[in-house]
Amino acid sequence: MCKTMAVALRRSLVTLVKDLGVPRWQQLASRPLSVSAGLCNSKSPMARADGTFKVTMVPGDGVGPELMTAVKDVFKAGNIPVEFEEFHLSEVQNMATEEKLEQVLTSLRNNRVAIKGKIHTPMEFKGELASYEMKLRRKLDLFANVVHVNSLPGYNTRHNNLDLVIIREQTEGEYSSLEHESVSGVIECLKIITREKSRRIAKFAFDYATKKGRNKVTAVHKANIMKLGDGLFLQSCAEVAQLYPKIKYENIIIDNCCMQLVQNPYQFDVLVMPNLYGNIIDNLAAGLVGGAGVVPGESYSAEYAVFETGARHPFAQAVGRNIANPTAMLLSAANMLRHLNLEYHSQMVTDAVKKVIKQGKVRTGDLGGYATSDEFTRAVIANLAV
Repeated sequence: MCKTMAVALRRSLVTLVKDLGVPRWQQLASRPLSVSAGLCNSKSPMARADGTFKVTMVPGDGVGPELMTAVKDVFKAGNIPVEFEEFHLSEVQNMATEEKLEQVLTSLRNNRVAIKGKIHTPMEFKGELASYEMKLRRKLDLFANVVHVNSLPGYNTRHNNLDLVIIREQTEGEYSSLEHESVSGVIECLKIITREKSRRIAKFAFDYATKKGRNKVTAVHKANIMKLGDGLFLQSCAEVAQLYPKIKYENIIIDNCCMQLVQNPYQFDVLVMPNLYGNIIDNLAAGLVGGAGVVPGESYSAEYAVFETGARHPFAQAVGRNIANPTAMLLSAANMLRHLNLEYHSQMVTDAVKKVIKQGKVRTGDLGGYATSDEFTRAVIANLAV
């Protein structure tokens, strides 16, 4: 039934493209549609009658808006069939209200896919502990954050040819927003670990490893000190591991994991961990392949997918200076296109970004060059196979 639907949809798309007079329709017609990628899943995003996908865009703070401009410019140049619904949500620019948050949530619930920048969380306490970033994750139940750390050909770092995946539970743990002052000068912060969510993220990690042909999953913890909290997380991972006998399972203490990543990151394949550890490891691992500007990321719930940079950093000091590296956001956008079953367009953007980096002629400051963000974006556009 699904294959029949796929063939029918491809034929209708080809007819539509012919009618519109869009060039390259012959190439579109020859590319197979992916049934396994979610075409028959009722919750998967489907193209509108005009063949475009609606995607929610939240630029965020710092250089987020500038990076989103790069994404929009590349999508326009590549004739990519995506229409963005843009919402500005910011705590530091006084553009964050419950009403605005609800607008973003409504859009995302309709579109089921979003691309976003980092929504900066102020350190000052203003009467509410949960940030809008956390509210967004919890209301959509974006429990799994995935960061694929991959070396970029053409940019040499201390460790080259890296290929590892960091999977982070991001709805509980130290980010539970449960703090109180028990007596004057004494603050208690509650770290919440539940069996249900620990098993869920462990299963996600093993399912990911199975689907992507990965061989090993490593659970990262501090159960030697937090015997009950991290102990429950570790126990849950071990229980789930028994259901996947073909995947090797190990565990490692967080501090040793940091050292091992710096010394010998090749020993890792897929790492799964609670919230705070994932935040730390994401940034550490990004530094191994070039920094916050080059690593894409994504967050998933059962229904929604949000694409963002792997190392969440607003880079506020670069605002307006035209120096931010668009690579991470462009690769995140390419991953979003793959999620939408736009495989051709996804590969087109990925290839263009990687070609610019491999050529080494146009490099932003974080990669040892002097190119501006705009120059890098123009170079990517020039390399699009349109």
